[in-house]
Amino acid sequence: MSTQSVVLTATRGKGIVLVLIAAIFWGISGTVAQYLFQERGFTAAWLVDTRLILSGMILLYFSHRVKKQNIWSVWKIKKYRIQLIVFGIVGMLGVQYTYFAAIQHGNAATATVLQYLAPVLITCYLCLRAKSWPSKQEVFAVGLALIGTFLLVTNGNIHRLSISTPAFIWGILSAFELAFYTLYPGGLLSKWGSLVTVGWGMLIGGIGFSFVQPPWDFQGHWSFASFGAVIVVILLGTVLAFFCYMESMKYLSASEASLLACAEPLSAAFLAVAWLHVPFSLIEWLGSFCIIATIMILSMGKR
Repeated sequence: MSTQSVVLTATRGKGIVLVLIAAIFWGISGTVAQYLFQERGFTAAWLVDTRLILSGMILLYFSHRVKKQNIWSVWKIKKYRIQLIVFGIVGMLGVQYTYFAAIQHGNAATATVLQYLAPVLITCYLCLRAKSWPSKQEVFAVGLALIGTFLLVTNGNIHRLSISTPAFIWGILSAFELAFYTLYPGGLLSKWGSLVTVGWGMLIGGIGFSFVQPPWDFQGHWSFASFGAVIVVILLGTVLAFFCYMESMKYLSASEASLLACAEPLSAAFLAVAWLHVPFSLIEWLGSFCIIATIMILSMGKR
């Protein structure tokens, strides 16, 4: 093996490790949030608002001080100001709140898997926008996703849901929000970069939501464990996970990174079952793997 091949293998390996760390951190974050909701009495609204404000401030500080980026330039152009506000309120706040509400009404495993239906929604949208029929590969992936969703939310029994109706509705809404969150900020990301875009999106979403859920209006029980859990959600599950994922993009293609990010719903499911003793039947595992297989199929496609 040549020296160049060894270097390429090493850098690719670094990218794989980084994206897997990010996915695992995201999965851990969702399960820790479930602990805060169900064991410590926290609300999804308070956790989302606090997470967005603090994480946004940390990312913007890192962008300004470490990366030496001008974080204020984006506000000088009207088009980007409007896009940033829409992204912060509809995209960032929307995807965060629907996801945590799905966890609060259900569990982290089901909420995370349902949110990962977003690639299917994105594929359907792109087909409509291009006015083209989906490929056989895409049709198969959508069918597999529908089967997986059915198995996950009914446990194979067509007459009842295995999760609460609010958990199912919030989970589906989180998939739609994630699709919007993924597609909408393309212009912002290409012009201003991910740190500035996501940092401002979080801060705008958090400040906007503060008028509905003030951070000082708190419900729940503080303890050393709950304080540590909040730190995990903010630092591990947001700041560090995002940083690792963006760093992995230096060494991997976008399709490879999104494919490896499938470790998130798996890590959330395994941790929820092992730590919080969430009941997860064989049928629900099968449904989860169907949805994850869908992401793998779509990640390998050309669209």
